[in-house]
Amino acid sequence: MTFTGGIIIAIGGVAPSLGIGYIGAKAVEAIGRNPEASGKIMINMLIAMAFAESIAIYSLILAF
Repeated sequence: MTFTGGIIIAIGGVAPSLGIGYIGAKAVEAIGRNPEASGKIMINMLIAMAFAESIAIYSLILAF
């Protein structure tokens, strides 16, 4: 892996990791406010986290 590949992975990993943390924090906050809706919130949270993680995977592919 070259130097530019490392930069691509570093930059491409920061934003998704912040996004996943934000999604998780807001989901826990929403479940705390409305515990009855935890099933719907968890499903939407997992889907949103999967989309955010796919951005990191794309940057990994571009690095190689």
